[in-house]
Amino acid sequence: MKLKTSVIAIAIILICYSMVQAWGFWGHQHINNKAVFTLPKSMFGFFKTNIGFITEHAVDPDKRRYADPEEAPRHFIDIDRYGEHPFDSLPRTWKEAVAKIGEDTLKAHGIVPYHIPKMLYRLTEAFKDKDKFKILKYAAELGHYVGDAHVPLHCTRNYNGQLTGQHGIHGFWESRIPETYGDDYDYFVGRARYIKDPITYTWNIIKESYAAHDSVLQIEKELNARTAADRKYAFEERGATIVKVYSKDYTAEYNELLNGMVERRMRQATIAVGSFWYTAWVNAGMPEINDPEVIAITETFQTEMDSINNIYTNRKRSGSGAGHED
Repeated sequence: MKLKTSVIAIAIILICYSMVQAWGFWGHQHINNKAVFTLPKSMFGFFKTNIGFITEHAVDPDKRRYADPEEAPRHFIDIDRYGEHPFDSLPRTWKEAVAKIGEDTLKAHGIVPYHIPKMLYRLTEAFKDKDKFKILKYAAELGHYVGDAHVPLHCTRNYNGQLTGQHGIHGFWESRIPETYGDDYDYFVGRARYIKDPITYTWNIIKESYAAHDSVLQIEKELNARTAADRKYAFEERGATIVKVYSKDYTAEYNELLNGMVERRMRQATIAVGSFWYTAWVNAGMPEINDPEVIAITETFQTEMDSINNIYTNRKRSGSGAGHED
């Protein structure tokens, strides 16, 4: 009996539900998917035809994090590493920031607000060229980075509660809650809007996210203090694995105390993604993209995507990523 118990115990893999991938795969894919429905008719046909691609490849940047050392900093910014009033002192453009702070320091603390305008430019050029492959690729990936910017814990050095004894809160907020309640969220967020000043718009997203991070941490800290340990966690089957997760009751109470914060940020991310896509299209001269043909992903491209996925799987735990890791 003891041997059997030991074998069972060893077989149970305790995996904290705290992967530091903003919104998790579920969230990123849903944001991109719902953003398609914010687009005007002149764009909707093309994006709706390819909604499967836009949805599936919303997570490609996360998959690259473990294969490309340049990728990880693009997902976050530790804004609180820049002094007591970072938004007053931190330059808004990449060129100015590099001149003042230095590229190495910027990348060490995250560059998501600088990378979003770069992705917007790439998507705009793809629209100008009517390069359907690049339109889809850059639209899907731009959606990912915009989604990242809406996560409060992607804007602080205490990104996973590691500085306050709350390790795992990152995945709790951005994955456990939306995966539990996200199917019931209201995704009717209105129509995509033209962004006159993308840089200011992007930094306003960061300001809003950072303003919420204290509440994300404090609310969970107070909840934890009055919750018995055996009520905080539970075990769930995920395929052939038994995974340690935050319990349903603990998740429900935390979600209630957040008063709809996760849904609001997800809704705001959705309209922002659609608006960035729309802005790129307008800036490109509003080219005709609703061709009657069905856009097919080439075999070569699919092979490239499979290669990225294999690298991600093989190197996921190798520690090759940088910044905001568990």
